[in-house]
Amino acid sequence: MLKLSVFMSPTGAHAGGWRHPDAVIDAGFNYDPWVDFARLIERGKFDMLFLADGNGVNGIENPALLSRNPVTRPVVIEPICLLSALATETSRVGLVATATTTYDQPFSVARRYASLDWLSKGRAGWNVVTSSNADDAKNFSRDEHVEHNDRYERASEFVDVVRDLWDSWADDAFVLDKESGIFLDGDKVRLLEHKGKNFSVRGPLNCARPPQGHPVIVVAGASDSAMELAARVADVIFTVTETKSAAQEFYADVKERARKYGRDPNDLIVLPGASIFVGRTAAEADAEYRELQDLIPESVGIQFLSKMVGVDLSGYSPEDPLPELPETLGIRSFRNLIEEVARRDGLNIRQLYQYVLPARGHVLLKGDAATVAATMEEWYRDKACDGFNLVAPYVPGGLEAIVDLLIPELQRLGVFRTEYEGTTLRDSLGLTRPDNRFFQPEAVAAR
Repeated sequence: MLKLSVFMSPTGAHAGGWRHPDAVIDAGFNYDPWVDFARLIERGKFDMLFLADGNGVNGIENPALLSRNPVTRPVVIEPICLLSALATETSRVGLVATATTTYDQPFSVARRYASLDWLSKGRAGWNVVTSSNADDAKNFSRDEHVEHNDRYERASEFVDVVRDLWDSWADDAFVLDKESGIFLDGDKVRLLEHKGKNFSVRGPLNCARPPQGHPVIVVAGASDSAMELAARVADVIFTVTETKSAAQEFYADVKERARKYGRDPNDLIVLPGASIFVGRTAAEADAEYRELQDLIPESVGIQFLSKMVGVDLSGYSPEDPLPELPETLGIRSFRNLIEEVARRDGLNIRQLYQYVLPARGHVLLKGDAATVAATMEEWYRDKACDGFNLVAPYVPGGLEAIVDLLIPELQRLGVFRTEYEGTTLRDSLGLTRPDNRFFQPEAVAAR
């Protein structure tokens, strides 16, 4: 079965989406719309609701772009706070959020996500990122962003420490026996005593072992470093790809890397992003697409593209070709994909931002529900993916179309569930609950 996530943004993903007459525009600071969003996603039987996050205001140095383009998420509710609240409004959908390994600490992340797992009764997931916005460094007493390879070296150690902290306590450590007066078994807790290159963490975690054992771990990225990290530790990898052939190549590559680490490749779920424009007819989908495209001002298109490629394009004509791009410490997969498209198809700057902004590096699927569903099934059957991380152009209308039109068609094709398989996110994804490596019988005997 297809695995499906929804990549939620307070204003939707399209640069013109927030200007749609029916769009919700205040979800960056208003909780109420999120209750409706989460219930809608759960009604669609999605595996998970995903919240991206950052640690600063992306684009603060460019007031003209910032003032007209909320797609960069200048204001968001802190995701663990938000998902904790939504855990009380839902019962099955997974709740996944980003936390950086570059500007956070393993103990804090382990505690937050273990707590979310308890609050949601086993539906938490952590999206591991190394921070794509270089200016985030300035909010954490640093002048410069950490170099790419160093970020991933730190991330690798960070994830190992978090997983070990989740295993601080045996599953049955808390006896809670009033009659005997024994609250917990002191032999079923472990000091971590980790001392590594980047972190020194004593432990144990002051939170019981999570219901899922480990909350689901997601890695986002398409760089070699991201793929290696995902192959070793992730349950899910988010990626960006435009074509089925490129997706098939990525899929085969990352699955083989997982096998190299002694893992079953089926335990690493590959979800490329897909920007969805779906209507009752192809003409209806085309009309909505054109309406949103017309809502992107030229200045916003150029400035937003500048941010994505790491080069100020404001001095160029929209008819000029994309100039040569320098190396960047920021997000590379989007930038490299944009450059590839520009060179391959000979697109000028205007054509490029009109091409890129509707999907922002993801595959764009547009048409009636049967057409979009058939393409998704084809990718799945041809081993280009295990499912998709779906992006709605605006909310709630774009999301409602996905749930009310696309999901029934996928169910009719027999490639998506009609009911949840269990109660946890691991149940939905078909993933086993990890053993506690410190408290298996053989591990206890060796202590």
